[in-house]
Amino acid sequence: MTETLEQVSGLLHEAGETHHRVYRIVDGADDDWASWYAQWLIDLSELPDLLGARPVRSELVYLLVSLDKQYTAEAPGEPWQTWYARQILRHFQPSGS
Repeated sequence: MTETLEQVSGLLHEAGETHHRVYRIVDGADDDWASWYAQWLIDLSELPDLLGARPVRSELVYLLVSLDKQYTAEAPGEPWQTWYARQILRHFQPSGS
Protein backbone atom coordinates (compact mmCIF):
# COMPACT_ATOMS: atom_id res chain seq x y z
CA MET A 1 0.00 0.00 0.00
CA THR A 2 1.35 3.43 -0.88
CA GLU A 3 1.96 5.98 1.84
CA THR A 4 -0.76 8.32 0.53
CA LEU A 5 -3.26 5.44 0.35
CA GLU A 6 -2.41 4.52 3.95
CA GLN A 7 -2.82 8.13 5.05
CA VAL A 8 -6.21 8.57 3.36
CA SER A 9 -7.34 5.21 4.73
CA GLY A 10 -6.26 6.37 8.20
CA LEU A 11 -8.24 9.59 7.83
CA LEU A 12 -11.33 7.63 6.84
CA HIS A 13 -10.88 5.41 9.89
CA GLU A 14 -10.48 8.48 12.10
CA ALA A 15 -13.57 10.08 10.56
CA GLY A 16 -15.53 6.90 11.27
CA GLU A 17 -14.40 6.76 14.88
CA THR A 18 -15.10 10.46 15.39
CA HIS A 19 -18.53 10.20 13.77
CA HIS A 20 -19.43 7.28 15.99
CA ARG A 21 -18.41 9.27 19.09
CA VAL A 22 -20.39 12.32 17.98
CA TYR A 23 -23.45 10.16 17.29
CA ARG A 24 -22.94 7.83 20.26
CA ILE A 25 -26.38 8.54 21.69
CA VAL A 26 -27.88 6.82 18.61
CA ASP A 27 -25.08 4.25 18.25
CA GLY A 28 -23.64 6.01 15.20
CA ALA A 29 -26.90 6.11 13.25
CA ASP A 30 -26.99 9.05 10.85
CA ASP A 31 -28.86 8.97 7.54
CA ASP A 32 -26.80 11.94 6.33
CA TRP A 33 -23.45 10.45 7.37
CA ALA A 34 -21.79 11.28 4.03
CA SER A 35 -22.33 15.02 4.53
CA TRP A 36 -20.77 14.82 7.98
CA TYR A 37 -17.79 12.79 6.70
CA ALA A 38 -17.23 15.16 3.77
CA GLN A 39 -17.22 18.26 5.95
CA TRP A 40 -14.90 16.64 8.49
CA LEU A 41 -12.53 15.36 5.80
CA ILE A 42 -12.39 18.71 4.02
CA ASP A 43 -12.31 21.07 7.00
CA LEU A 44 -10.71 19.08 9.81
CA SER A 45 -8.28 16.67 8.20
CA GLU A 46 -5.26 16.58 5.91
CA LEU A 47 -7.27 15.20 2.97
CA PRO A 48 -7.04 18.38 0.85
CA ASP A 49 -3.23 18.37 1.27
CA LEU A 50 -3.01 14.69 0.37
CA LEU A 51 -5.15 15.23 -2.73
CA GLY A 52 -3.29 18.40 -3.71
CA ALA A 53 -6.60 20.29 -3.86
CA ARG A 54 -9.61 21.03 -1.73
CA PRO A 55 -12.50 18.84 -2.94
CA VAL A 56 -15.89 20.39 -3.54
CA ARG A 57 -18.04 19.22 -0.64
CA SER A 58 -21.00 18.11 -2.75
CA GLU A 59 -18.73 16.07 -5.02
CA LEU A 60 -17.18 14.29 -2.04
CA VAL A 61 -20.63 13.63 -0.51
CA TYR A 62 -21.81 12.12 -3.80
CA LEU A 63 -18.64 10.05 -4.09
CA LEU A 64 -18.94 8.70 -0.53
CA VAL A 65 -22.58 7.68 -1.06
CA SER A 66 -21.67 6.04 -4.38
CA LEU A 67 -18.74 4.20 -2.81
CA ASP A 68 -20.93 2.96 0.04
CA LYS A 69 -23.44 1.49 -2.41
CA GLN A 70 -20.71 -0.05 -4.55
CA TYR A 71 -18.80 -1.48 -1.56
CA THR A 72 -21.98 -3.02 -0.17
CA ALA A 73 -22.93 -4.53 -3.53
CA GLU A 74 -19.46 -5.86 -4.41
CA ALA A 75 -18.19 -6.87 -0.94
CA PRO A 76 -14.55 -6.53 -2.11
CA GLY A 77 -13.05 -8.32 0.89
CA GLU A 78 -10.82 -5.54 2.18
CA PRO A 79 -11.49 -2.96 4.89
CA TRP A 80 -13.86 -0.25 3.73
CA GLN A 81 -11.36 2.48 4.60
CA THR A 82 -8.70 1.04 2.30
CA TRP A 83 -11.13 0.42 -0.54
CA TYR A 84 -12.70 3.90 -0.24
CA ALA A 85 -9.24 5.51 -0.04
CA ARG A 86 -8.15 3.86 -3.28
CA GLN A 87 -11.32 5.00 -5.05
CA ILE A 88 -11.07 8.54 -3.67
CA LEU A 89 -7.47 8.85 -4.84
CA ARG A 90 -8.43 7.59 -8.32
CA HIS A 91 -11.38 9.95 -8.50
CA PHE A 92 -9.42 13.05 -7.56
CA GLN A 93 -6.28 12.16 -9.51
CA PRO A 94 -5.43 14.99 -11.89
CA SER A 95 -6.27 14.26 -15.53
CA GLY A 96 -3.38 12.85 -17.48
CA SER A 97 -1.70 11.29 -14.44
